[in-house]
Amino acid sequence: MSSAAISAERLARSFGETHALVDVSLEVPSSSVCALLGRNGAGKTTAVRILTTLLSVDSGRAQVAGFDVFSQADKVRARIGVTGQTATMDELLTGRENLDIIGRFCHLGAATSRRRADDLLREFDLVDARDRLVKKYSGGMRRRLDLAASLIAEPEVLFLDEPTTGLDPISRREMWAAIRTLVTRGTTVLLTTQYLDEADQLADTIVVIDQGLVVAQGTPEQLKASIGRPHVRVTLPDLDASALERVRSVLGDQAEIHGLSVSVPASNGLATLSEVVAQLELMGMPVYEVGLEHPSLDEVFSIVTGHSDGAGMTAPATEKNG
Repeated sequence: MSSAAISAERLARSFGETHALVDVSLEVPSSSVCALLGRNGAGKTTAVRILTTLLSVDSGRAQVAGFDVFSQADKVRARIGVTGQTATMDELLTGRENLDIIGRFCHLGAATSRRRADDLLREFDLVDARDRLVKKYSGGMRRRLDLAASLIAEPEVLFLDEPTTGLDPISRREMWAAIRTLVTRGTTVLLTTQYLDEADQLADTIVVIDQGLVVAQGTPEQLKASIGRPHVRVTLPDLDASALERVRSVLGDQAEIHGLSVSVPASNGLATLSEVVAQLELMGMPVYEVGLEHPSLDEVFSIVTGHSDGAGMTAPATEKNG
């Protein structure tokens, strides 16, 4: 198999009549982030459970950190960290106590466990809360503590299963920053998410799963480029049907009206934008905004899965078996 940090070939897994995974293959290079995208029930969590040795397969092969997930599970477990969809810390212990205990479970020894706990509390900005019971932590603090716990043994590969679900925007950005820092230090991250903007921000590669099948994969830029060219969008300050029609007629037959805006394919990119601006100036038309818009991951998801507007992708997850 591949020398990638994570490699899977044709994974399949059913639960009775339910085909959770039908055919999933992927490769994640070392020191990079791969995002698994998919709606609730698409198979994301099942794939993570297989790659983290928690679930067997009906067919297929997989390696993590150079070891076979099925025949060398112990060696895989020694080299990975996992953060699930929900906080798993003991609420009746302090943050420092939780990390210290996990370090001892990882056979780090008392002194090393305490040192790693203190280092991680500092790294994730939890020093002031280290002696506070976890039940008094905010949601964002708990998620940061979960991530810190998965790093106690300094894993080569980190699996994050919807790590920002339920977090407020500031806590999400803090989590993104922490993940980027880990990757710059050499950690490989496989991230499942329902947030399209999260995948766009963090991922070096994206794998879209739908109904247990890989329906698209590539870099964010490759996926967006695969569905078409950018558009120039002209937005007017007010809803004026006649003005919108005038703009549309000037921009040509391919121009389309959407609410207050008129868009036209930008076959020549910025050159098309310049041409449109020049035409608007000749018209003397009051315009609120003119811009060059590239295809979005929302559009990619809509096209490759057949689910319009990324339905089920941008709202917080409600089910736990995706």
